[in-house]
This record gives sequence, structure tokens and C-alpha cells, in this order.
Amino acid sequence: MDVYVEKPKCTGCSHCFDVCPVAVFEMRPLDGSKGDINADTAPEEWKWKGQEDPAVFAKWNNDVQKCHDHYKQKSVAVNGSACILCQACLIECEGECIVITDDQGQKYHSIYK
Repeated sequence: MDVYVEKPKCTGCSHCFDVCPVAVFEMRPLDGSKGDINADTAPEEWKWKGQEDPAVFAKWNNDVQKCHDHYKQKSVAVNGSACILCQACLIECEGECIVITDDQGQKYHSIYK
């Protein structure tokens, strides 16, 4: 299994971290104080380069200001090989930014419930 997070789309909601039964994800602050934010296998175009996806930011901005500490951290799939394809993260991901590729090459993308 390969798992990565499309960083510009990640809202930092931590739902993936909360629901993953095998600890695939870690939440890391944007300042790099808890490790490389681009430590997963995300392709270059999906690495964090300091800019949010405008559509995702617009969708969640009001909620972010009210109730979450979003946009101060990003999810990093540090243990993708442990993924059991339960798909819990794919349903819970607000930013629809998680990509899982199974051992046969089939890709799964998150779609928020």
C-alpha cells in the first residue's frame, strides 16, 4: 500500500489521524518543529510549498475560524505501508486530499461524506 496527502488541500483537521486504526498519519505543524511536512510519498505537485488550495480554503474558511485549529498543521502519511484499506480516512477527510494506491495499482481518493 502507498498512501500520501495532497498537502495544499489538507485543512489540518486531523480526522485521518483520529480514525486510522493502524497509525498511518501524523499531524505536523507548518513550522517543521515536529518533522518534515513532506515526508510521505506525495508527488512533487502535491508537496507543501506554502500555499493552500484556494477552493478548499474557501469552502472551509468560516468553519476553520470558528471551531478548529486548522491550517496550522498538515497530515503526513508516515506509515503508508501499514494501511489496511479500511477507507475510514477517505470518508472523513475534509480536504479530500488523501490518495491510497493498493498493491494492484488501484487508486482510491478521499471523498468527504
